[in-house]
Amino acid sequence: QVQLVESGGGLVQPGGSLRLSCIVSRGTVGNPTMGWFRQAPGKEREFVARITWAGNFPQYGDSVKGRFTISRDNAKNTVYLQMSSLKPEDTAVYYCALSYRLTTAPTAYSNWGQGTQVTVSS
Repeated sequence: QVQLVESGGGLVQPGGSLRLSCIVSRGTVGNPTMGWFRQAPGKEREFVARITWAGNFPQYGDSVKGRFTISRDNAKNTVYLQMSSLKPEDTAVYYCALSYRLTTAPTAYSNWGQGTQVTVSS
């Protein structure tokens, strides 16, 4: 069973940066898609970014394009989300997830981490 563990969340001022990490336990096969999603209170889960385990086909949600970067380090079994120019509306719980489809739909992701809170506030 694949397990995902996120870290790196916290409180940051508007305009600041954070890097989230997602450690993926052994057990992945093939070339899965790794995604980051977020969910703010009272809102639906939102696609943030995705990349394949091989590092192909990065894609971003419209609200984070140009500010967030997804990457992975296969040697460390880790996927990262570098977040810059953070805004109060980026405040949410951020989740790492895995899918065996190349997709941005959260329903297609079979494995999820526990989430890490990101709060952007002065």
